[in-house]
Amino acid sequence: MRIVDLGLMRHHEAEERQMEALASVMSGGEETLFLVEHPKVITLGRQGGAENLHVGREYLEAQGIELVQTRRGGNITCHFPGQLVAYPVFRVEKRPGGIRRFFADMEETVIRTAAAFGVTAVRRPGYPGVWMPDGGRKLCSMGIGVKHFVTYHGLALNVARDVSLFDLITLCGIGGAHATSLSLETGRTVTVKEVKDVLVREFRALFAHSSLAAHAPAQE
Repeated sequence: MRIVDLGLMRHHEAEERQMEALASVMSGGEETLFLVEHPKVITLGRQGGAENLHVGREYLEAQGIELVQTRRGGNITCHFPGQLVAYPVFRVEKRPGGIRRFFADMEETVIRTAAAFGVTAVRRPGYPGVWMPDGGRKLCSMGIGVKHFVTYHGLALNVARDVSLFDLITLCGIGGAHATSLSLETGRTVTVKEVKDVLVREFRALFAHSSLAAHAPAQE
């Protein structure tokens, strides 16, 4: 697994890097995990989500906030500095459990990462991503694309206190859902750098074994 830290990068530039990696992995190249923060941007999933945007395009432009249509699944969400985004470009064709297990392992990666900071986070059945136990506060949004059994896009874990960009949308199109972050839940300032180190460790722990299993020679 190759780890590539893109730093702060606009969404379309990071998507171009994903597409390059996607072509490489489909051709047998090394699986890649991209880590990035984005300038303020609101993204829509393949099925849309514009109906859950509370302001017009003119307002977004005046505030310097991009609005982007993406190739991922899921509905509307936000990205901003202080949120850690991870884009795994991984093979799933022979991975045990396929796409369902891949998605569950992404959720588990975030749950373990949150636990390392003393935050109990959970899955909410029927609602992808990672939530607080009350089921109303969402810590991490998730949405992926899959092409020829290779994944792209991924997860967005809120770290910093300021999650006010989410006030402009109905989070993931789910009424009553509100964004939270590791800093808000811990009551202290948690940095993206701290979280990045833990998230990479947990990605390696959960996905390296699956990757090895996926590429192991068949036994006769």
